[in-house]
Amino acid sequence: MIETMHKPSWLKIRPPQQENIQNVERIKAALRQRGLHTVCEEAHCPNMPECWSGETTATFMVLGDTCTRACKFCAVKTGNPRRAVDQDEPGKLADAIADIGLDYAVITSVDRDDLEDEGSSHIARCITRVKEKHPATVVEVLIPDFKGKDTLIKMVVDARPDVLAHNIETVRRLQRRVRDPRAGYDQSLHVLDFAKQQHPSLITKSSIMVGLGETPEEVIDTMKDLRKIGVDIITLGQYLRPSEKHAPVTEYVHPDVFARYEQAARELGFAVASGPLVRSSYKAGELFLREVRKEPSTTTPTGQRCAESL
Repeated sequence: MIETMHKPSWLKIRPPQQENIQNVERIKAALRQRGLHTVCEEAHCPNMPECWSGETTATFMVLGDTCTRACKFCAVKTGNPRRAVDQDEPGKLADAIADIGLDYAVITSVDRDDLEDEGSSHIARCITRVKEKHPATVVEVLIPDFKGKDTLIKMVVDARPDVLAHNIETVRRLQRRVRDPRAGYDQSLHVLDFAKQQHPSLITKSSIMVGLGETPEEVIDTMKDLRKIGVDIITLGQYLRPSEKHAPVTEYVHPDVFARYEQAARELGFAVASGPLVRSSYKAGELFLREVRKEPSTTTPTGQRCAESL
């Protein structure tokens, strides 16, 4: 990643151990054999070796590796996918998840504004096939906004993922500066609100990046807006600039501030992960089991791990 500001000590990442590298390479090979993509790789996530080393959680990106939008924070390739869709992808995805033996799978996608249904039916098929092939896997789906179209949101919700996530990304004031013009604060709130209305027991989730010029008050207001519509889980992490063409980092937020955000989120009633290297899907399975299902965890809480392992 390219940054013009000097990174502080708390953003340093320990090199992965050799056994972790071997596990990552094994998972990569299983995915390449089926022509599958992961957002872990496409978005240059700094936590990939750690998340993949346990072989229990991975984040898959369906509908190709080319997004029709051009958000100013995102490292995923943008362009015209020319309506290309691998119709066999749901089956390939289900087979890969079963073969690797994942306990928790996150399915996300690029935006596909070029498709009539914006990829919603394909995402729904992916959820269904995974649950048929490997019922023990908990499925989280991180969806685009589908331009706020209720019928498309409902198609995914009706496939009954265990968790439905959609990221609001940043505070209201910075939306146009950071996201593609086709996205928007109120549109994202609608996606999450409508999904919850369809199935009130559905766990919903969103994510906020900081370090883009927001104020703490704006972050808290965004959390309040998400909680008002019943969002259950929130993650907060430091924005890192993928290239000089992307939005600049205005501040490296101190871990103490992330701790205060975590406290505020808990007071609002969220299950939360908050830390400099937290990402939307970072340790998603651990967060879900520990904070939503209230099952005991054998590892350090997510936000604390991010701060202490740097």
